[in-house]
Amino acid sequence: MAQDDLDKPNDGWLARQRAALARALVGSEGLETGRVEQVADGIAHVSGLPSVRLDELLRFADGSLGFVMSLEEGHLAAVLLDRQTTLAAGMPVFGTGQVLQVPVGPALLGRVVDPLGRPLDDRAAPETADWLPVERPAPAIIERALVSEPLDTGVLIVDALFAIGRGQRELIIGDRATGKTSLALDAIVNQKHSDVICVYVAVGQRSAAVQQAIEAVRRQGAPERCVFVVATAADSAGLQWLAPFAGFSIAEYFRDRGQHALIVIDDLSKHAATHRELALLTHAPPGREAFPGDIFYLHARLLERAARLSPERGGGSLTALPIAQTEAGNLAAYIPTNLISITDGQIVLDSHLAAANQRPAVETGLSVSRVGGKAQPKALRQVAGRLRLEYSQFLELEMFTRFGGLGDARVRQQMTRGERIRALLVQPRFTALRRSDQIALLAALAAGTFDERPVSVIAPLQQRLPGWLDAHAPTLRETLEQGGELDDAARQRLVQTVAALCDELQQGGA
Repeated sequence: MAQDDLDKPNDGWLARQRAALARALVGSEGLETGRVEQVADGIAHVSGLPSVRLDELLRFADGSLGFVMSLEEGHLAAVLLDRQTTLAAGMPVFGTGQVLQVPVGPALLGRVVDPLGRPLDDRAAPETADWLPVERPAPAIIERALVSEPLDTGVLIVDALFAIGRGQRELIIGDRATGKTSLALDAIVNQKHSDVICVYVAVGQRSAAVQQAIEAVRRQGAPERCVFVVATAADSAGLQWLAPFAGFSIAEYFRDRGQHALIVIDDLSKHAATHRELALLTHAPPGREAFPGDIFYLHARLLERAARLSPERGGGSLTALPIAQTEAGNLAAYIPTNLISITDGQIVLDSHLAAANQRPAVETGLSVSRVGGKAQPKALRQVAGRLRLEYSQFLELEMFTRFGGLGDARVRQQMTRGERIRALLVQPRFTALRRSDQIALLAALAAGTFDERPVSVIAPLQQRLPGWLDAHAPTLRETLEQGGELDDAARQRLVQTVAALCDELQQGGA
């Protein structure tokens, strides 16, 4: 895909849609016609059309499209969906009676589209038979089921300490360049081993950054089970505002048919800024930090659509990983606090950890998963029980020991264990660990296997462990992958298997 492909619409597809809409309107009795009073900054102020509704699709005389965002007495404000338009004051505008819809279905898998379903990957338009409104009500409480199945990300620090369940909403938040998108892409790539369909939504990102993300998934993951919905910073504000809602509708198609889906929104901070821009242009009264008063409701009604459905509704699930950006680590800002209160937990990424090359740069003290622990595999929960406490104690002790020597033997033992934990939690991009690999590493850590060994052995150990387990404990590995429990005998065997690999690595290094 060429870099410029993300910036240009598919004119043929758009022309066909406009022609179909025009044919539907020609000859309609009682068709309402309004008049454009003013056009500026992607907003058209229209008079007439007394029966129009919020979010209704409008067709303008020059063929461009827009949707109603604000209704006032005697006029309305419509957000234009095309960057380049010849629309001018005095032109007629027609109500369609239809709300905004997006094409959905299996034909979108493996495709790069904009929020209206227009292809951006130099391929023909997807042949979809189904369309869904971009604004859909969230499932009712009675239609939901408990989050009880894990969504494995392959990232040890997430799966062990902040497990995510299918149907959960887990916020990924941090400063710029701390690895937020990388963490989300790791979760998408790891689904090549599962039955989860992934939807990646880019909102207000640079075209080059979006292209890099798509290419990463194509190289490392299963792109044939992914949909990429793209509205770059160069696209109209209307498309950027629409992108997360369109992405959710695309993902809900699969959820409502009993399948499992994962949606990543990158990111909601830019989406909030776009909503603020449109609200100010449509003369909505500003509130805190110039954001309109409905900014909380905007994201709440969006993220509430992520859920695990009851067996009566098919048992499908939609897991949401929204991304948000902070400034100077300020989690108390307006948008971060809004999103934290909406979601079921947050993974906080710290700029100081990122600068120290501790990747993923997860701040364990501020991160939390309020739901996923109930979905965490029992064997993983058994071996990860004290991990967070031991790591937090190590970080506190490390701070104090900077000003003096180590204390007694117990403190030295805690420092030794903490250094091994920190090394174990370092994980390069796209080096996902299977569930059995994670359980084996944590079981060996708890048994003290790494305490008498150099820290440098841990990185090569993580790389070689999957193949080592396949060769030396295939039956046990398969049992753990399928959710089996970890009894004392199985734990001892895992520890011995990891210890044998450590011995081989040390002998090879010698």
